[in-house]
Amino acid sequence: MLPFFGRVVIYGVGLIGGSLGMAMCARNLAEEVVGIGRNPESLRRAVELGAVHRAAVNPKEGLAGAEVVVFGTPVGTTVSLLQEVLPFLSPGTVVTDVGSTKAAVVRGVESILPEGIYFVGGHPMAGSEQTGVRGADPYLFENAFYVLTPTGNTFPDALEKIRKMAAGVGARVIELNPADHDLAVAAVSHLPHLVAAALVNTVMGMSGQERVSSLAAGGFRDITRIAGGDPVMWRDIFLTNKDMVLAMLRDFRNCLSDFESVLADDAGETVLNWLALAKENRARLPARIKGYLPRLYEVVVTAPDRPGSIAEFTGHLARAGLNISDIEIMRVREGEGGTIRVGFGSEREQEEAVKVLQDKAFPVRKR
Repeated sequence: MLPFFGRVVIYGVGLIGGSLGMAMCARNLAEEVVGIGRNPESLRRAVELGAVHRAAVNPKEGLAGAEVVVFGTPVGTTVSLLQEVLPFLSPGTVVTDVGSTKAAVVRGVESILPEGIYFVGGHPMAGSEQTGVRGADPYLFENAFYVLTPTGNTFPDALEKIRKMAAGVGARVIELNPADHDLAVAAVSHLPHLVAAALVNTVMGMSGQERVSSLAAGGFRDITRIAGGDPVMWRDIFLTNKDMVLAMLRDFRNCLSDFESVLADDAGETVLNWLALAKENRARLPARIKGYLPRLYEVVVTAPDRPGSIAEFTGHLARAGLNISDIEIMRVREGEGGTIRVGFGSEREQEEAVKVLQDKAFPVRKR
């Protein structure tokens, strides 16, 4: 397949920018992917890892002839960095970003764009607690939401170009206006990160925390994993989405206050109802949102703790012509085994997988 793009420049080759570059290089989406950054060592690593074809510390050099420029920098720097490099952009260049907040960025960029340079706000909703290009993954965007936030000023051809880039790296593209995007991510991304950070700081600030933290396994580690994200990035996210985050904090504080009151009153029935409602609401959260992502048909496999056990059962599935859409190691007990969730794209594949694995003596059940 011929490349869809000529030269794509990624300004800021970290986790997201590096993953985007890896995916574009691996899928031959661009004739050339160029990385720009301030750290020569990080840029050298990006080239070694296949995140970019070449790299440049000098923006003027790196941006020459760019068809698309992707800003993978912290959201607090996007507008000022773009303003610095505007003289180096060729007429017709399409600029996008990958920031987790959109209204402030889109508003700021549109206020400085000269005629003939186009901007499309973007937010790939994928990531990890890893930072830097060392944590980059060419499959990071596979089946992830990639939100584009066009406005009335967005050039249609530019929007289509960024839509093809996002779809090309395996993402599911949706469009929201910037304000709706920021409210949604404040609820499902920014508030959870803040809660995780507050929980870690609360527990680690306790008297005798050494004894308490030694028991911090399972649920505590799972729920606080996202607190390991880049502090600079999250500072900028909170500041650029301040109003939406504050609104969510007020709602969350009210919810905590309600629970605090009924618990203080020993209102056991009310506590039970509150927890039952939470359980019911949690169960209604779809693993894949209808209308955007296809439903997954899942099985849970119990595999023994021995080398090659995962390869063994996935090999049986492959030989049966069954394509795995998603896989997750759920629980492991060293020396015994673990449970693994496997997702398929159709009910027929789910049924066939159960039959194949049962025939091979693997404990398996539909989920």
